[in-house]
Amino acid sequence: MSRRSAGVTFCGIAAFLFSVRYISAAILGTGFSSWSAELFTGLLDYIGSGLLIGSAISVLVGVFYLVWAEIRKED
Repeated sequence: MSRRSAGVTFCGIAAFLFSVRYISAAILGTGFSSWSAELFTGLLDYIGSGLLIGSAISVLVGVFYLVWAEIRKED
């Protein structure tokens, strides 16, 4: 696997982890009869920040690999 492929893969993983956080909060909220912004914020707090931190780390690693591939001019 080339560095470019690894970088794109890590950026894709970051997008997946970022979206899973919101999807998980929405799934948790399906049992409530009414919705509000405060409720969704509370559900996001309940999910935690692990997915957000994971996505941030993954995007940083992905960008690092993409920049490294451009500096090295790998085909």
